[in-house]
Formats: sequence, structure tokens, C-alpha cells
Amino acid sequence: MTTAPTGQPIAGVTPLTTNQDLDPTRLREAFGIFPTGVVAVAAEVDGAPVGLAASSFTSVSLDPPLVSFSVANTSKTWPTLRRAAHLGVTILASHQGTICRQLAGPVAERFTGIGLHTTEDGAVLLDEGLARFDCSIHEEVVAGDHTLVLLRLHSVESADTSLPLVFHRSGFGRLEASA
Repeated sequence: MTTAPTGQPIAGVTPLTTNQDLDPTRLREAFGIFPTGVVAVAAEVDGAPVGLAASSFTSVSLDPPLVSFSVANTSKTWPTLRRAAHLGVTILASHQGTICRQLAGPVAERFTGIGLHTTEDGAVLLDEGLARFDCSIHEEVVAGDHTLVLLRLHSVESADTSLPLVFHRSGFGRLEASA
């Protein structure tokens, strides 16, 4: 039994087991309990849009303005995308699950039929997003089997008031609007 600071057992709380096997399947299941938003990270590289979907996006700092996302070290897209001077980050809306799947699919088809525009600095932004950021890489930190990418913000646009696309338990969901 787990105990309170008073030493009394807390009913219904199972203690954590130490030295347990932290296999990837078990970790993925536990991490999936926490819902996250989803973004498109994209840029023009060698004259063509290159991008990926990420569910690890978060704000980091207001001064300097920084955000981050993580990318698997096995990504075949990141080595090309990271060459861009600027990256576009678009927060996806709840109705964009299909676009998210497309951005995670075959490279040649990732941007087919998706409205987008490219900034003068090469950041690619999706036309239909909740917010769009023009960024550059501030720092990369290798963290196990992923790389944490810190991005410095250069501009932001947020006009859409729709609800965000949410990744939860290995699938897409949506938030309920507050009354």
C-alpha cells in the first residue's frame, strides 16, 4: 500500500514497482495516456516542400521566444528538413487528421492537395492551421532515440479559433468546447 505523509495507507493507490522492465511497448502505452497537440513542421529544401508531423510540440520560452518538438533519430526526413534556413510550424486543427496522416506517409505525396505557402526565408506553412510560426533552429539536443529540436520564433500568426487536433492513445481525438 502507498502511504500518505502521515504514514497512513492511501486506499485504491497501487505502489509503483521499482526495477521493472521498461519495454518500449509498455512505455508507449503509458506515454499515450497524455494527450498532445499535433503540428506540421515544413520548409522548402532544394525547391520542394519537405515536412513531417510531430505530436511533441510545446512552448518553451517567451524571452527569447522558443518552442520545441522531438524527432526520431531514425527519421529519414529530418536530415533534409534541418538544412533549411527557416522552418514553418503549423498547429493542426481538429478536422485535419487526414492531413496529419498524409504528412506521415510517403514523402512524394505529403503535400499533394494541401494548401500551403512559403515565406521568403523558405518556411512552409499550411493554409488551414490554428497558428503558424516562422522559426529557425536554435539548438538540437540528442535525447536517447530522439532529438529535441529547439526553435527560435521569428513571426507568429494565429487567427483560427477552431479546436486543435489531439493525439491520444495512438489515435486522433478532439477537445470538447467549453460552455
